[in-house]
Amino acid sequence: MPGEPQADCLFCKIVEGQIPATIVRESDTTVAFRDINPQAPTHVLVIPKAHYRDAAALAAAEPTVAADVLREAQTVADEEKLESYRIVFNTGAGAGQTVWHAHAHVLGGRGLEWPPG
Repeated sequence: MPGEPQADCLFCKIVEGQIPATIVRESDTTVAFRDINPQAPTHVLVIPKAHYRDAAALAAAEPTVAADVLREAQTVADEEKLESYRIVFNTGAGAGQTVWHAHAHVLGGRGLEWPPG
């Protein structure tokens, strides 16, 4: 059920503390942690604590929580002292989504080319 923890979800297990992660921030609605396979010097994931399959599902069901994810991404960038950075939401396998729990990637600390890939 949307919004409920999923037993087979890696990110739900991180939220529940069942899997360790290097957490950099936590709010009432979000958790931010370092990516285990960083693609830039700073690569932090910001996730909603509630389980939604992707960014589109999160935005449709919980627009306030979607805004919280973006606000926390900005705070992560500020705390990491990033002058410029990229926030990425991969939605669907063709876009590179591999964990089916909405999440934002905060990437920075190096030049980021366009188009991204």
